[in-house]
Amino acid sequence: MSVRSARPAWAGRNYTLLTAAAVVTNLGAHGALIAATFAVLQSGGSGADVGLVAAARTLPLVLFLLIGGALADRLPRHRVMVAANALNCVSQGLFALLVLAGEPRLWQMMLLSALGGTGQAFFNPAAEGMLLSSVSGEHAGRAFALFRMAMNGAGIGGAALGGAMIAAIGPGWVLAVDAAAFAVSGALRAFLDVSGVAAREPGGGMLSDLREGWQEFASRPWLWSIVLQFSVVVAVVGAAESVYGPLVARDHLGGAGPWGLALGAFGTGTICGALLMMRWKPRRLLLVGTLCVFPLALPSAALAVPAPLGVLVVVMFVSGTAIEVFGVSWMTTMHQEIPEEKFSRVAAYDWFGSLSMLPLATAVAGPVESLVGRTAALWGCAVLVTVVTAAVLTVPDVRRMTRRPAPVAAAGGERPAPAVPSAGCPADGACEGVSRG
Repeated sequence: MSVRSARPAWAGRNYTLLTAAAVVTNLGAHGALIAATFAVLQSGGSGADVGLVAAARTLPLVLFLLIGGALADRLPRHRVMVAANALNCVSQGLFALLVLAGEPRLWQMMLLSALGGTGQAFFNPAAEGMLLSSVSGEHAGRAFALFRMAMNGAGIGGAALGGAMIAAIGPGWVLAVDAAAFAVSGALRAFLDVSGVAAREPGGGMLSDLREGWQEFASRPWLWSIVLQFSVVVAVVGAAESVYGPLVARDHLGGAGPWGLALGAFGTGTICGALLMMRWKPRRLLLVGTLCVFPLALPSAALAVPAPLGVLVVVMFVSGTAIEVFGVSWMTTMHQEIPEEKFSRVAAYDWFGSLSMLPLATAVAGPVESLVGRTAALWGCAVLVTVVTAAVLTVPDVRRMTRRPAPVAAAGGERPAPAVPSAGCPADGACEGVSRG
């Protein structure tokens, strides 16, 4: 049976290449995240040092996201993605050599982490725009669920394998594997077919492009309110996962191996969530998705106790399942509501807002632990996730956003422009509460 006949009819060349490249990237990246943390700890670093290295990666990611989004709507997106993969390959390769050579210095690890974050800043908006333009509205939900299932399935293997490799041969080799994964995924993305993508009209300059993207972003209360919510959620969950989690694992669970198992359970949950979303099409997309953010408070609470490894694994599985329901609902909503030619810029504002507080959170995680204690800090993380998620449910558009019937795909397989609701919405509420600015 050929590859073409084995895949679904809606999974075209670009979708297949993007999914394969994401699988390769995530196999390396999930292990590398654990490896970077334990590289700092094994070099004699403290929890504060772990937070500084994590902040060094996320700070340039936040700073360059808006420029990356504007470039991705102006240049061929696949070229932006390949260039970003090349930068990540070089930065992770140098990080691996540094660790394998012994006695890595904190400033060196921070510098290389910052290079990796810069690559991601240009990659993320281009990747989202490329993925969403590769599928039609009719199959969008199923396509996003399958993509995320494949990506997160690779994350399970990457986290488990990475934890085992760190325990057996050290973090340096795991970082080297991640560098090789970036090289392979970049090569795959170089073969993306952009001949069917409509040429974009030149804009009035970078500032004009950014201003246009901001207008699209700010005109939608459902969009900016959830991004504000996630600026807090991503910050506190990131601090718990990148700083407090490894420390709890080291002190109470047995080190990198058990922590990798817990992260693998989270990945397993995301696969189950994706499988669910391949069959389930909730009508109120954002209401269902937002309710599924509440379980993200559970891992911080379990680490605060600290719960036994078995309990932590179950909690991570449940939170992974729930957040995947949100993820697919969010991508489907963005696909439905945002014009394709402006998508990367809007996605950049989404990423920028969601990640804006992460560098600060990871940088101050160590000092906060010294000030109030690890247990109190973790309980604070759990409370913040709960409070901001409850707050976003007060936004009418979040409660009322509904799935609309997909328009007929345009000729050539391009994604059709999303329909704009008018004052004459049908009585069945198919466009109830949707703000288009």
